[in-house]
Amino acid sequence: MDRASQALAQGIPHGVRKTYRALAEHHDYLTPCEEKAIINFLLLMAEFGQPVQIKHIPSLAFIIARQRSTNKPPKPLGKNWAPAFKKRHPELKVRRCTALDWDRYNI
Repeated sequence: MDRASQALAQGIPHGVRKTYRALAEHHDYLTPCEEKAIINFLLLMAEFGQPVQIKHIPSLAFIIARQRSTNKPPKPLGKNWAPAFKKRHPELKVRRCTALDWDRYNI
């Protein structure tokens, strides 16, 4: 289970508002706006013909979380965060990218 799901399962700590954004900032994972920015970037890169590998998505998320103006540094995302992110956003599709055949490359 990823950290976002674990934090939501734990309940709301005392003194934190009952919103997804407040919980996201309290537990150091992405807010809905930040997740939407990642989705837009991934879809744009796929449209340009340069899909991003799933193993690079957590580093993108960490960079976005680091930009947030809080007094505590963000923690790196867990190893199950990327698959959970893919499950939360069905508009993202995973495909295998294969190398171009050498005979087609020399055309």
